[in-house]
Amino acid sequence: MRASGSEGEVPDQGRTAHGQGVCTVEQGQTARGAGGDRAAGGDRLAAAEGCSADWLAARVGEPSARGIAAVVAALIRRGDIATGVRLPTVRSLAAALGVSPGTVAEAWSILRRRHAISGASRRGTLVIGPPATPRPARFETIGHFGSRLALDLSRSVPDPRLLPPLERALLEGVRTHMLNDYERASITPRLLAAVAPTWPFQPADWLAVNGGFEGLLLAAQASIAAGDRVAIENPTAPRLLDILESLGARVLAVECDAEGPLPASLAAALERDPVVFMYQPRAQSPAGHRVSPARSTQLTAALEMAPEVLVVEDDGVGDVSLSKACSLGEHLPDRTVLVRSYSKSHGPDLRLAVVGGSAEVVDRMRALRLFGAGWSSRILQDALAFLLEDIDARRRVDDARGIYAERREALAAALREHGIQSPNRDGMSLWLPVADERSALVTLAAHGIAVSPGSRYFSGAAPGAHIRVSTGIAPADDQDWRGVAEVLATAAGA
Repeated sequence: MRASGSEGEVPDQGRTAHGQGVCTVEQGQTARGAGGDRAAGGDRLAAAEGCSADWLAARVGEPSARGIAAVVAALIRRGDIATGVRLPTVRSLAAALGVSPGTVAEAWSILRRRHAISGASRRGTLVIGPPATPRPARFETIGHFGSRLALDLSRSVPDPRLLPPLERALLEGVRTHMLNDYERASITPRLLAAVAPTWPFQPADWLAVNGGFEGLLLAAQASIAAGDRVAIENPTAPRLLDILESLGARVLAVECDAEGPLPASLAAALERDPVVFMYQPRAQSPAGHRVSPARSTQLTAALEMAPEVLVVEDDGVGDVSLSKACSLGEHLPDRTVLVRSYSKSHGPDLRLAVVGGSAEVVDRMRALRLFGAGWSSRILQDALAFLLEDIDARRRVDDARGIYAERREALAAALREHGIQSPNRDGMSLWLPVADERSALVTLAAHGIAVSPGSRYFSGAAPGAHIRVSTGIAPADDQDWRGVAEVLATAAGA
């Protein structure tokens, strides 16, 4: 597997990492050749001029995909290439640089992902503006509906009333023997002792991270380079798609049924040489399925035919899932990484997840963390360990698991009375078919109810319209779901 940072990003001011070298384009200097033909502040291209292959090639110092993208990005930022300029065709620039057309095409792909250029045709490619910072577009719009809503069912979040209290746990955490120590410990001994007995396989290495999606982001950065293919279940969590898009990965959709990813669909995806297979083994969001032991064996058989593919498992609901953890790590421990979040079970402000699996990948993830925080708070790690060990806290989590299941089933039963079926058997939401997504959203908003549009959960065109309805937090005072179901039924047929 290849280690990678955020491969899809074009660094500021024309600087890009490529292997061990750095290619830098200084303002007012020519990147290629010693003499340079460009004066500071001069020789700029207006929108009406167009950009010749020779002009651009003379400014590229490192003719790799990322080197080309970085130089073009810097020229656009400085205004040397104005918005509206048409860049040279892939073939003409490749010939001027003496590289393959595929190298230039990859550079253009990087710039398109950063919304700096638009389109690619025989006439060339149009500059649309300075490169933009990647954003989790699918995820960041969830739950932004203002203050007029009567009921927000768009976010699959835990009920604060069902979480174990943190006061004693935090006091235990402060007693950690590593308090204020700058040693970069991957995971505290106490947390490791608490989670290891619950892991579905024996990992080669461990790491505590700041939440489940940080763990998934790090695993993706550690194993995916721009242009790599990634097999992922369809539909899936929007933030996973955002992560893959930001890295420039090409998504291969793996279809699912009630027992998880379909072996035949995974096998077809594996024929296209992905580097990673990502999936949720239980309480899948949005469809709520769980992988059975028999399905896990079938998926293993498919993966054994592709020994280079890493398996990344997203256990986002964790201890409040109804299902026992079933992991491909039981069969493929050396190439599986399991990320388990404790936000929904023990508290989002603990900001903790645990990663266990392949030593090579976990070590890369650990190295990537050194660019930022370096380690997760030992206070919070030992606080979580206390909650995992404490009898009262464990009883609180057990009760919450049952209540979440009752809420989900109460709404599902009320919807069945209106002829609406949901496949969800686990988790904190329902996945509902609707006649038209937009009409359903508008109808629900008119009744003061927000849900999540189903199109966000697909990597491509959605095969049918859906909405996801969260059931973690019930209507006021846990009132009957029948009134909500009636509005949902009206919206589903709108």
